Order: sequence, then structure tokens, then C-alpha cells
Amino acid sequence: MAIVDIDDMYFHYPRAALGEGDEGWTLRGISFEVTAGSTLGIVGESGSGKSTLIRVMCGLLRHQRGTVRFEGQEIGEFRGKGANELRRKNQIVFQNPRRSLDPRMTIRRSLTEPMRALQGRKPDDDELIVSLEKVGLGREVLPRFPHQLSGGQLQRVGIARSLSVDPTILYADEPVSALDVSVQAQVLNLLMDLRDELNLTLVMVSHDLGVVSRMCEEIIVMRDGRIVEAGRTDAVLTRPESEYTAALLAAARLASLEREVEAPG
Repeated sequence: MAIVDIDDMYFHYPRAALGEGDEGWTLRGISFEVTAGSTLGIVGESGSGKSTLIRVMCGLLRHQRGTVRFEGQEIGEFRGKGANELRRKNQIVFQNPRRSLDPRMTIRRSLTEPMRALQGRKPDDDELIVSLEKVGLGREVLPRFPHQLSGGQLQRVGIARSLSVDPTILYADEPVSALDVSVQAQVLNLLMDLRDELNLTLVMVSHDLGVVSRMCEEIIVMRDGRIVEAGRTDAVLTRPESEYTAALLAAARLASLEREVEAPG
């Protein structure tokens, strides 16, 4: 069953200069489905439209052409309580945890706000602690401010905040690229464990093919606002049909070899 169904979708930002045909569109002719309970990876170079795509998928940006359906309903048709429910069910973990949390809010308040806004309730500390414990944190972070936590801790808070409203689908937009290498694997393992424990649908945006090959069953390869290849991750990464995908794979292998050469010892 498709939880997200996109058909011939086009999107452009308000000030985009549209030319004839497809010129000027940020996303062009996008069509695919996301199966409930699956894990989808979206890859491509910077500027390919990956982050814009997931913002359209969850309703943060409104597309101009085509259809984007969530659980069978066009996202533009959600109104009032329905729009709140759409936001609750679609949650994003952003790339930079320090920018995604208000520096003036304590962690307690940052965790409370989504539940207040989307569910109309104020949780007690016991409930917040349960959310924190799911991501490997404890009560001691509740009164702290973002500047008092490490990048890895902040990303865990961001994940806890997204999961606090019981979403159906979680979007992870380059969730470890702003973190130290030493904590990247910890956060990725956490996402995988939570996906399995909570039966989440996970959509992962990444420029790192290694991350996607490890975590995602399906993959979409984007270039210049278009999908150039899509399918089962193992098939696409072992037998790419697009020259662009093959070039991404070659670049990833070269980068991996360079890291091995530079590694101490």
C-alpha cells in the first residue's frame, strides 16, 4: 500500500523565472510511490532537488502541477484539523540540529511544543523522559539549552521531538552530515532501531551512497530536479542503468579509497 503517491509533479519557488517547457522548474515530472513501512533513500548531488522534494512530500511546500497524495488524499485538500493531522503524521529530522532547535528554548520546551501545537496537550516530564530515553538521553537534558549539548545530543533531541507526536512517516534530511564522524554511526544505528521498533516509514535524503545502501530498501537518484533512476537499492547500486548513477558510484568508491589511504595506521 502506498503511503505517498506522486504523479507528474512540478514545483518551483515563487521567484523562479519559468521559461518554455521545463525551464525554471526546481522539480520536474516527478512520479513515484512510497510503500508504507518501507525505507526509501533519495540521493544526488547538491542542488539536485532532494531536500525540496521531501518538503513537498510532507506539505511544507506546495507543488504547482501534478498530484501529491498522502494516504490517498491530495495534500492540498487537507484543511483545519486535517492539516494538523497531516503535519503530525509527517515529521522531519533536519540536517543541522543546532539550526533546527530554538536557542532560546530549553530542551523541555522544544519537546513540548510539537505536542501542544499538533495534539493540543501539554505532556508532563515523565512522558518527555520516555521520549528522551528512546534516543539514549535522560532527564538531565530537560532544563538545558541547545548550546549546552553536543551535536550528537542535539540530533537525538531532534529525533525525539519528531517522534513525540507518533508520526507515520519520518523524513531524515542528511541527518548526520553536520555531525562528527565519531557519532555519525551512532545516530544512523539509532534511526534504524527506531524504524524497526516503531514500524516507521523512513525517507532518507543523503549524498552518501554508503549510508543509503546500508539503510534503504529502495532508492531514487536525482539530477537537476528530475529522477534519473529508481528501484531496489541493491539492483540500482550494482547494475546502474544511468550514466549519472554510475558516475556517482565511481566518485563514492574513489572517496572511500582516499579515506582509507588517509586513515592513520
